[in-house]
Amino acid sequence: MTPFLPPASTILASLGQAAFIWDVATDEIVWSDRVASVFPDIPMAALASGAGFSNLIEPLRSVRTEALFQSPPAHGEEGALYRIEYGVRANTSVPVQWIEETGCWFAGADGKPAHVQGIVRVNNERRARDEQLVKLSRNDPLTGELNRTRLIASLAETIEEAQRFRTSCAFMLIGIDHLARINDAFGFDVADAVISEVATRIRARLRGGDLLGRFSGNKFGLILKNCTVDDMNVAAERFLAGIRDEVVPTKSGPVSVTASIGAVSVPRYARSAEEAINRAHETLDMSKRRRAGSFSLWRPNVERDAQRRVNIRVTDEIVTALNERRIAMAFEPVVEAASRRASFYECLVRMEQHDGQVLLAPDIVPVAEKLGLIRLVDHRVLELVVAELAASPNVQLSLNISPDTTMDPDWWASIESLMRAHPGVAERLIVEITETVAIQDIDEVRGFVTRLKNFGSRIAIDDFGAGYTSFRNLRKLGVDIVKIDGAFVQNIARSADDRAFVQTLIDLARRLDIKTVAEWVQDEESASMLRDWGCDYIQGRLIGLASSERPWGAAAEVALPAAS
Repeated sequence: MTPFLPPASTILASLGQAAFIWDVATDEIVWSDRVASVFPDIPMAALASGAGFSNLIEPLRSVRTEALFQSPPAHGEEGALYRIEYGVRANTSVPVQWIEETGCWFAGADGKPAHVQGIVRVNNERRARDEQLVKLSRNDPLTGELNRTRLIASLAETIEEAQRFRTSCAFMLIGIDHLARINDAFGFDVADAVISEVATRIRARLRGGDLLGRFSGNKFGLILKNCTVDDMNVAAERFLAGIRDEVVPTKSGPVSVTASIGAVSVPRYARSAEEAINRAHETLDMSKRRRAGSFSLWRPNVERDAQRRVNIRVTDEIVTALNERRIAMAFEPVVEAASRRASFYECLVRMEQHDGQVLLAPDIVPVAEKLGLIRLVDHRVLELVVAELAASPNVQLSLNISPDTTMDPDWWASIESLMRAHPGVAERLIVEITETVAIQDIDEVRGFVTRLKNFGSRIAIDDFGAGYTSFRNLRKLGVDIVKIDGAFVQNIARSADDRAFVQTLIDLARRLDIKTVAEWVQDEESASMLRDWGCDYIQGRLIGLASSERPWGAAAEVALPAAS
C-alpha cells in the first residue's frame, strides 16, 4: 500500500517553515497553506504585502529589500540566491520571533528584481545559542559581569574618552580576602557562591554608567566614570561595607567575607589601560599587606620610583653579566669549632661591573628573586661551584639556592648532567636551603633532599631559628647540617636569651646527630662558648669573611660545561 504523502505546505509547516512568492512590482506576497502556524501572533493582512511584512521586522525593516539589490545580479533562468536573518513581531508586548529566510529573485526586463520565491523558517533556538555565545565572549559565566577582555577594552575606551573630554575617572580592583581559605574549608562550589554574591553586592552599589567586570579568580575591576578622588573614597567605603556587613549565605552555612581595594585616578595617574591595571594592582597589594578589608589609592612616590629605576638597572646588569660571564664566586671559610681547621667553604655570588666595582650577594639576590632572574643566577653558580670542585679534589664547597630553584626541573637536569660528567664532585658538595623553604611543603622539600642525597651530596638548612621549623621536621627531611641564624649568634656574649636559645639548638641537633654551624661569630668569647656547648663549626668575621681568593690555591680556569 502506497503511504499517504501530505501536501508540501503541511510538511513545511510541521518543520516551522513556510514558502512564499513575492511579486515585487505589485508588492503582493502569496504564502503557502498553514503559514499561520509559523506566524501564530501575526495577522494575515500584515503578511500579504512586502511593505506590511517589513513593518514587522527588527532590527532593520529594509533588510529584505536590501538583500535583493545587494546580492549578485541574476543570469539566465536560475535567478540570484540570497539568505538573511531577522526578527518579527506584531507589537512590543510579545517576544521577537527569529526568522531565517532563504530565497531566489528573478529579474525583469530592466534587470531589476521582478519576483522572489523562497522559504522562511523559525530560528529561535539557533538565535538563542548565538546570543549565548556572544554573551559568553563578553561576560563572565559565573557572575554575568564583563569578562577580563571586555573589562580591559572598556577601560581603554574610558581613558581615551576621559582624555578627550578632560574628565576624571577611576579604576578600582576589589580583591576578596582569603578566598583560598574558603576553598579549603568549604569547597570550590561555596567559594563560587561567595564570588557571585560579592559581585551582586558590588553591582547593587554602582551608579548608572559605571562598569563592573571579573578581572580574575577573586578580583573584580570597576570603572567609575566622572569620579573625583573624594568620590573614590566614598565609593570604596560603600563597596567595602556592602561586602563585609552581612554574612554570605551558602549551602554550607553563612560565610563572613571581607574585601580589599586598590584604586587609581585616570587619566591623571594612568594614561593607558595597562598602566591603570598595574597601579591598581600595586595599591591592592598594599591594602592587603596593611590590613585585610582596607582601601588604598595610588599616589606618586619618589622613593618607589627611584627603587624601580635601580631594579631596572640591576636587572640589565645581571643579564649582561650572565651573558658576559662576569658572575663570580667568593669563598667564606667554615671551620671546626675546636681545631679551627677549615672544613668547607661557603660560595657567595659576586657580580663584577664594568667600572671595576663588585656587587655582593645582598645587592644581587633580592632583585634577582623579585624579577624572576634568580634561576639563571643559580644555574651559573652551580656551574662555577662544580668547576671549582672538579679542579680542586680536596675541597668541599657549599652553595645557596633560592626557593624557586628547588622545584626547577632545568636546575635538576643541570646538576644531574654535571654530576655524571664529574664523578667524585657530588660527595664534596653541600647544598644550602633556607628554613623558609623547608617549612613551605615538607613533602616536596623531602623529595628534593632525597634526590640530592642520592647523588652523595649533603643538605644544610640555612638561617635556622629565623623561621618555625621543628626538629621533628629536620629529622623527617634528613638534613645533615643546621646553620644557626647569625642574628642569634652575634650577641651571645651579651644576651642571656640568645645564649639559651643557641645552646638549646646545639643540644637538640647533637641528639639528632645533625651537625651545627654558628654564623656571624664576631669574637673569641663567643667562639669559646660555642665550642664548649658542642657546636661543630663556626664562621664569621672572627674566622674570615668571604674572599675571591681561593685559600686552597688551585683555581678553576673556566666553568666546566655540562655533559651532553
